[in-house]
Order: sequence, then C-alpha cells, then structure tokens
Amino acid sequence: MAARGVGAAVGDAGRSEAKEDLMEKGFAERFAKEWVAAWNSHDLERILAHYEDNFEMSSPIITTLVGERSGKLRGKVAVGAYWAKALRSIPNLRFELLAALAGVNSITVYYRGHRGLAAEVLHFSASGKVREAFAHYAEWSREDAG
Repeated sequence: MAARGVGAAVGDAGRSEAKEDLMEKGFAERFAKEWVAAWNSHDLERILAHYEDNFEMSSPIITTLVGERSGKLRGKVAVGAYWAKALRSIPNLRFELLAALAGVNSITVYYRGHRGLAAEVLHFSASGKVREAFAHYAEWSREDAG
C-alpha cells in the first residue's frame, strides 16, 4: 500500500461496521506491514506520511537522543528531526514485524528491532492518520543513545 493510501485506508475501511471505534484486524496488519516497510526503507517522508502534522511521540529514547526529559515530542518537524538523527546513527536499522494488534481507534505494532523486542501503540484520529504514538522496548537504558 502506498504511503498516501495508508491514511485514507484507515478512515472507513479500518473501522468495524458494528462499532466505529474498533479497528479491523486486516487494517492493523496492512498498516503495520507498510509502517515496517517505511522504516526499513529509511525514507523519512514515507515514515512521516503515516502521522498527523501535529502528532505526539512518546519514547524513552527521546530522553537520551534528544535530551527532552518528558520523553515526548510534538509535530512532524520535531519528531522528524529526532527520527532523522536516529536513522543516521543506526544506518543498518531494520525492523521485523512480529504481530499487529487491533484496538479501539488504535493498533499495536509488535516488532523486533536493533535493540530487541519493541511495540509501538498508535492512536488514530478521524483523519485516518496517527495522532499519538507510544514506543515501548524490552531492553533500554538511559545510556542507550542509538
């Protein structure tokens, strides 16, 4: 699925007809595959195409790599700069999709990355793009900058 189609696809197609706020398993799987492919391409614009302009990203790595004590960044400009720095510092970055879990207006992408097991919980807005993202890692330390 093309990056531009990802946001549009979540609108009606990603929601169950029985309950509008539940994400469909098929959508979660398609979105997760495209999300991982975008990251594996190292194409920052393709990665950012999944997100609202003013989305919020929460990650323990933000505290180390950017120095933001809250662990949160808002907006494509700030998060894009953070991700660009991460992509430069880890040139062989590659994710392996393990599972895509559907939730209420959200999905969880469970994957293996360079620091081991990880999960990203992605909350969607009515526009069909990610409005909030929460990264979780099985292994992480404050000294882990990359």
